[in-house]
Amino acid sequence: MAQIQVSDLTFSYEGSPDEVFENASFTIDTDWKLGLIGRNGKGKTTLLNLLMGRYEYKGSISTSTRFDYFPYHVTEKEMGKNAAELMGVWKPMIEMWQVMIQMNGLKMDPECLYRPFDTLSFGERTRVMLAVLFADENEFLLIDEPTNHLDSGARDIVKEFLASKKGFILVSHDRDLLDHVCDHVLVLNRQTIEVQTGNFSSWWENKEKQDAFKQAENEKHLKEIGKLKEAADRSGRWADKNESTKIGFDPLKEPERNISTRSYIGAKTKKMQARVKSYEMRIDREIEEKEGLLQDIEKVKDLKIQPLKYHKEVLIIAYDLSLMYDGADEPLFTGLRFQVKNGARIFLSGGNGCGKSSIIKAVLQRVNDSNKDPDKKLTISGTLDAGSGMIISYVSQDTSFLSGSLHKFNEDRGLDESLFLAVLRQLDFTREQFVRNMEDYSEGQKKKVLIAASLITPAHLYIWDEPLNYIDVFSRIQIEKLITEYSPTMLLVDHDVRFREKVATEVIEIP
Repeated sequence: MAQIQVSDLTFSYEGSPDEVFENASFTIDTDWKLGLIGRNGKGKTTLLNLLMGRYEYKGSISTSTRFDYFPYHVTEKEMGKNAAELMGVWKPMIEMWQVMIQMNGLKMDPECLYRPFDTLSFGERTRVMLAVLFADENEFLLIDEPTNHLDSGARDIVKEFLASKKGFILVSHDRDLLDHVCDHVLVLNRQTIEVQTGNFSSWWENKEKQDAFKQAENEKHLKEIGKLKEAADRSGRWADKNESTKIGFDPLKEPERNISTRSYIGAKTKKMQARVKSYEMRIDREIEEKEGLLQDIEKVKDLKIQPLKYHKEVLIIAYDLSLMYDGADEPLFTGLRFQVKNGARIFLSGGNGCGKSSIIKAVLQRVNDSNKDPDKKLTISGTLDAGSGMIISYVSQDTSFLSGSLHKFNEDRGLDESLFLAVLRQLDFTREQFVRNMEDYSEGQKKKVLIAASLITPAHLYIWDEPLNYIDVFSRIQIEKLITEYSPTMLLVDHDVRFREKVATEVIEIP
């Protein structure tokens, strides 16, 4: 076991006025299974790159261990090569037998190593890379979002594989994965960094208790400060009034007063002024104790949505449905039956490539009265009926088309810009991010742009295709609460087990 010591780490991207890290310090052990938790844009991937030595920084990172990083970068030219060739680029010091051992743990056919990389599915690419990553046991591994775009079966395999290992940092927003795999968490709070023993759920439970305690302490301090200010104000006014009576009096109205009374009034006033000073010192002390109490509290604000009620009970009917692309040898599936009724939240479930996104594409074609796919012709057999006049709000799993300013994005879509920016603020965007171009956003921030646009679009049906990829856990909780509160009619594809358990009314398994 070795340690990784980070001391006074300070880093900001060139041209950015904001520090990603400022004098950050923490220590971790290299035999931990460490979950890295934080909001989108807080610097999780940046921290991994700093550990890899890819950026210049101030402060120090001290360790005797070597690092390796997932995912490996594969260029467009390399996509035609197979993994057996690429592993020599990714990790030159390992041998094939070491990779084979890891592939067995990942339930993979070794034949995948000899197929062109671009012919492998997302799940196969992920598992091949993980097999190579874990082939050398003398490294501390930095694993960034390994389950994005993976179906439930592949996620379960990766989850069990990582649970059997140790010596890594895992960046993930999948609560189920973090709970099953991790024995420690490294949390990038709003202002501080903390390390705790346990998994996501144990940390979250502790955080909720700590946040409630800090809120109560803050309220107590505010009340005490208010009382002290009132007392100081009363005493100050009494002292000022008495001080003004020391000199000059009317002997006819105040026969009991004489010149010797002046010293008595002066002493009394001085005592009262000392009391005021004491109040002020206590106020300063209360304010000092209050400072910092709320700096790390996650203020998860409630989101709103304005779903439209469709005039018929059933919006979508699929009966003995099959889908097939031109040039394919066989349909994606056959005999699929389901309905989407008002208020239902239907999740499409199945392995990668089974046709979940194609069903969404077919529904959009039906609603838009278009039988043409922009890329490939999609043949729809059986029955797929969509209600006429239906308004759909769609979130694509693809974010690569997002570029340029938020203002232009709003203009192109005809959105209410002030409302759109307000929703992004609730999803933890800073005002500084509003003036940046979207191509400079993190993947999670790009997803939030699409979700915010969908939320402010009144619709009969919300179709979301893998909306939570890269979205932080706090925003996931916000979105779960929104859906359960407003009950919009939805057709969704997402592999987050916790999310599906919270919001689904029905799960359709694709045969």
